Amino acid sequence: MGDVLAGNHAVWEFDSDSVLIRFARGIRTRRLWNALGERRIPYEALSGLSLTPGKRDTSVLRAAPRPGADPLMELADGQLKEVCDPYRLVLPGDRAPQAASLIEAVRPELGPAEEAPAFLVEVPEPPVVLKAYDARAAFDGSAVTFRWSRTGASSTKWKTGDREYPLTALSGVEWHSPERPGGHLRLRLREDGGGPDTAPDQDPAAVVFAVGYGAVHESLPFAAAVLAAVRARTPVASVPAARLSPETSDRMRHLSELHGAGLLTDAEYTALRDRFSTEAG
Repeated sequence: MGDVLAGNHAVWEFDSDSVLIRFARGIRTRRLWNALGERRIPYEALSGLSLTPGKRDTSVLRAAPRPGADPLMELADGQLKEVCDPYRLVLPGDRAPQAASLIEAVRPELGPAEEAPAFLVEVPEPPVVLKAYDARAAFDGSAVTFRWSRTGASSTKWKTGDREYPLTALSGVEWHSPERPGGHLRLRLREDGGGPDTAPDQDPAAVVFAVGYGAVHESLPFAAAVLAAVRARTPVASVPAARLSPETSDRMRHLSELHGAGLLTDAEYTALRDRFSTEAG
């Protein structure tokens, strides 16, 4: 297609199978958008597009990511301010007809509203080190390490010593915005050792945010990178398990494992997954 919509602080380029979102850089651009730079969103990762009137003779184009399609938005889970939503484009009012036309052209290519079989959107480049209030967190692609701060960490954390969590020990990640009370990042462990009932400042598998520590534009991409890596090791089934026979569930699981290990390209994975889903139906 090659159609382009230029809005406030971002440009959306519509291709045949995806939309490339390029965020403007500068002091007036949201820091999260500056950190994201650009993102390619497959139409398969979206369940809808809408256009609504905005303020001061503007129109607002919104894309709705499918549940489970984007690790960034799965972690954000409604915690981002509307003005920081990376799937929202504010347009001059005179571009509304062009936007409406593009929505109609793209709509047949969008995915269903049901949960995506795996992450379909690549994670943004995370910071090498995340500075939280009570620790410095690092992720090298295979393990997450927490190095406690003498001045910020609780005595409980300090006594446990610095921690290293290989991906094999993790089942997920929680992110609670630093812009809300109680902001923190928590690693979900496969085995007991803290958890939701443990206060973040006492849980060795969590780091605490505060003013100047764990900012959204740093901590959210960091958490998304960890979650995507964990999920790649433990893929979800591509359709609800209740609809699949045990044999098909096993095939889907094996397919996701091959894709997560890099043995199948995105195109090969998508083609096989769709074929299996059709056969299951």
